Order: sequence, then structure tokens, then C-alpha cells
Amino acid sequence: MIPNFKNMTRKLVFLAVFICVTGITAVKAQVYKNKDLSITKIEDKVWVVETTDMTAMYIIEGNDKALLIDTGTHCEDLDKVVRQITTKPLYVVLTHLHGDHAGNIKYFKEIYYQKDDEVLMKKLPKYNGKVNYVKDGDIFDLGGRKLEVKHMPAHTPGSIILLDHQAGLCFSGDSFGSGEVWLQLQPIMPIKTYVNSLKRMEKIMEGGITKIYCGHYPYMKKPYKKDYIDDMLTLAESLENGKPVDAKKYTKNSPERWNKPMFVTKNEANIVYDADHLK
Repeated sequence: MIPNFKNMTRKLVFLAVFICVTGITAVKAQVYKNKDLSITKIEDKVWVVETTDMTAMYIIEGNDKALLIDTGTHCEDLDKVVRQITTKPLYVVLTHLHGDHAGNIKYFKEIYYQKDDEVLMKKLPKYNGKVNYVKDGDIFDLGGRKLEVKHMPAHTPGSIILLDHQAGLCFSGDSFGSGEVWLQLQPIMPIKTYVNSLKRMEKIMEGGITKIYCGHYPYMKKPYKKDYIDDMLTLAESLENGKPVDAKKYTKNSPERWNKPMFVTKNEANIVYDADHLK
């Protein structure tokens, strides 16, 4: 059978146009790898940096500037690694100050985070660069792309998320976990705080955010959708009301020296908590 080259050409042209319009080429394209991490393009001008200890950073690029979300734990020459992806002026924004998300701040001269996490700074290596505090509603304008800060306390007092409203994306750090969220870490916050953050996130998603990229992406390899937040809220409210859904003893290494580490699960959502400090 003789191929119809004219029809084949038309199909190829159509496919090329479809790819350009939908951004399908942005999905799952690994662009860099070293002994500490790998970098994969997951959305248009968005890359996830997955570390060997299962943490995640995100690089987001606009027309004029770029933004790095979190800095991971142990990643040699992270500043130079980021420059493999973008050479544009860079914001470095921390979703919270736990060591697995802020361990490499030494490579950057300037960082941004929410001031309520300042209490955790003492657990990190001494930082000599410039610190900028962010607050709810702050905007990082990258040129043709904006990211909005929302304060979502519970995992830590100063946990934040970043929202790309135009693309429908959320970068959540550990605010809502990565399948599993640890609550009542020092300094302890009541379960009510988490319930309020989840309710707020539900409304945000009803307003157009469709994907949540979490702080430990290597575990799930996908963004979460609203049903994940709905399930988390169901679990959190059951804890708040003193009627946890099928609570079980947490037998893995507990995040801190808790007396009664427990967990509850619904679908992909999992809350690890200290039964003595829910309120």
C-alpha cells in the first residue's frame, strides 16, 4: 500500500499545532540529573526538582524573572544547578523552614518566607544572606506570570502556598502533606488551625485552582486535585470533633517524641498526629 504523504503531512502539522496549543510537551520531560537530584518539566515553564531523599523543589519561569520554591536538604551547588534551567533573575521562596525544604539556603544571597516560621530558623545552619518576609496576598510578578502567597498554617506556623491563578496551579510545600501530613510538630498548633486552612483551600480551588504540586512530589509523581483536600478536611474535622475515622497507631518513626503517635486515612489523604496535643 502506497502511503498518502499529503495526508500524513497534514496530520503532522495538526499534531504540532495541538502540542503548541495544549503544552503537551511540557509533561514528564526530564532535562537534568546529577547525584543529588533530577529535574523534570511538568508544566509550561515549570520544572520539579526531585531529590534523592524524596523532597521536591519547583522552578517557575516568567518572561522576565524566575522563582525557586524551596531549596531541599543536601544538594551540592544548588544555585548552579538552577542555572541549568534558567538564567533569569531569581526569587527564592521557602514554603516553610523545615530542614528538608530550607537546607540549601546558603547558596542564595536572598530568600523569602513567612515570619511566623522564624522560630524554626535556629534549627538551620546560620544564614548570612538577606531575609525578606512575605505575607498573605503578596505577589511575585515574573513577567507574564504571577504567583500569589497564601498563608496556610498548621504543619508549621508560617507555612505558605503559592498560587498561579492563570495556570490553575498551586505549589503547597507541606501545608497539606504529600499523601501524608504531619501535624502537632513543635511549635504545636491546634487541629482547628488545619481545619481552617483546608476550608480556605477548598474555596481557592473552587475559584479555579485545579492542581496542587506538593512538597514531596517523588512519592506521588502527580499533582493532587480537590478531592484530596476534601478527604483531608473530612479527616481533620473528625479529629477536631473527637471522633477520628478509624484511627490507628503510627508505627513508623514518629516525627518527634510523641506519647501517642496516631494516624487516620481516607483514600490518598493521611494525617499523622499526636493524640495528646490535638487541641
